[in-house]
Amino acid sequence: MQKAIDWASTVGAAIFIEPTDEPYPIAGGIILKKNTSLVGVNGPTPRGTIHPSKKQPVGSVIKITDQARAFITVESSTQIKGIQFWYPEQTLDNPDSIIPYPPTIQVSQTSHTQGVYLSCLTFYGEYLAMDFNAPKRFPCELMIFEHCYGYPLSGQFIRIDYCYDVPRILHCHINPSVQRFIRGGFSRKVVDAVIAKKTFAYAINHTDNAQLMDLFTFGTYGGILLDDESYGQLTNFNFDCVAVGIHKKGSNTKNRNWQIAQGSIIANCGNSVRDVHPIIIEGQGHTSITNVEAFSGGNGALTTVPENQSWDYMLVRGEQKLTISLFGSRMRNYVSDQPFTIENKQAVIQAVACVDKHEKEYETTIESPDYHRK
Repeated sequence: MQKAIDWASTVGAAIFIEPTDEPYPIAGGIILKKNTSLVGVNGPTPRGTIHPSKKQPVGSVIKITDQARAFITVESSTQIKGIQFWYPEQTLDNPDSIIPYPPTIQVSQTSHTQGVYLSCLTFYGEYLAMDFNAPKRFPCELMIFEHCYGYPLSGQFIRIDYCYDVPRILHCHINPSVQRFIRGGFSRKVVDAVIAKKTFAYAINHTDNAQLMDLFTFGTYGGILLDDESYGQLTNFNFDCVAVGIHKKGSNTKNRNWQIAQGSIIANCGNSVRDVHPIIIEGQGHTSITNVEAFSGGNGALTTVPENQSWDYMLVRGEQKLTISLFGSRMRNYVSDQPFTIENKQAVIQAVACVDKHEKEYETTIESPDYHRK
């Protein structure tokens, strides 16, 4: 594989992963050098392709057992598309036997990486699917992730740090039943162990204008972390069976702002109902929330809190001034008297045309520093 990539890099060629009924066993440590594409035949296969007589996938499948090295590191102007990554030694049912594999796909740690396209990929048994936490001295740019499926046993599917100039995560799906047609889904105990790691399925930091659309996760502690040094847009999402749906931070008031719209959050798991919050906002900057509903309930695929509810709709904390606007959001199945838990007396919040847990219209304005409600 590496020899083929070395040649392809010189001419900008694509390497075709020919489909077969026996997955390709390939060691980790592969470097996808600049200008090279790896292309297979598969679209995303969210329940697994099916061998006629064995519990294994078929098609353009790479079999990974290397526990020491990331499988593949990508450089600039590269593409991986239509491939399945299978970890056959990963447990399905015993949380004590989870293998903490290195990332399946990793951004270069030794060079500036610009332009990577990852599409139609499926991961079975991965620990961390796509690690794009670049070093500060080698930031990356223009990363695109789309139509990728898996269930990371670290709870982290895509993480991005030091990615300037518009990273995009589009149409990605995380679910513990991703291997249903191959070996069955992950057990409830394994899902609980993933949630206990208190990680986020998607994480963004040190980015310019991230574009996030049509994201789904099920059975991870957090849906998405929008960290201190990030801004952008998050639209059309569903974060199901999480403890925290969205955690938004911010390090300044100039451009640490997020526009969040058209989504739903089902927050119902964790150690205690007081730790369950569909949305947490802290730090500085502005957050605009439009048509984002939250509701809760039980689910047999994992252990939910006894109340089968969240504590609130949104927790606002910290000591620095921040601003929040909400419109048209339905808020229900929370325990507290009010949908907002406000621990930050500098917060400025306005909610218009929202609906609370009593199915009554909810509008409020909270202004700092007087901290009074109109």
